[in-house]
Amino acid sequence: MASLYEKHLLPRLVAYSCGNASLAPLRARTCTGLRGKVLELGFGSGTNVPHYPRSVTELVAIEPSDTAWRLSAPARASSATRILRGSLDGQSLTEEDGGFDAALSTFTLCTVPNAGAALAQIHRVLKPGAALHFLEHGLAPDEKVARFQRRVEPIQKALAGGCHLTRSVEGMLLAAGFEITGLETFYLPGAPRFESALSLGTAIRP
Repeated sequence: MASLYEKHLLPRLVAYSCGNASLAPLRARTCTGLRGKVLELGFGSGTNVPHYPRSVTELVAIEPSDTAWRLSAPARASSATRILRGSLDGQSLTEEDGGFDAALSTFTLCTVPNAGAALAQIHRVLKPGAALHFLEHGLAPDEKVARFQRRVEPIQKALAGGCHLTRSVEGMLLAAGFEITGLETFYLPGAPRFESALSLGTAIRP
């Protein structure tokens, strides 16, 4: 059972940190090209909503936290996109096979307990040829930074709701059967490298 911290305080801390203005241009780039019916894994407080292109006709939000869903109310109310709350568990989606034209995940795969299961579910609900657009942090490309990540990851997980630092975004996507069609890896300027090794790109369900 989730603690009071996990239920009420953590979603607010995540909303604050993920709402950092420096991330807005990256979120906009990640959302570019989304169209039709889109599934968003880890909707959170709706930080991506202002960046949805007009070509998105419907957004199904996968968000387990009721607190985060309430915090997203202003973003949802101001959006021209129809936004519905979908399954509560990204690792076990109830949405139909091949029902989505695209999917979106930003700063979510680090925290999902079984990221492989969540990616397998996204792969299942996407139409063949449809793309997952992602912006995630994870394993650093530099071994020195990666070694430090491995040392501090237990503390990170304890303080940040299970957030992992050492998951390989590229490796997880390939293991789930995706074909990566675009990938940029870089550090977010001005942020500690151990927590800001970012991967931005697209991967399709063949």
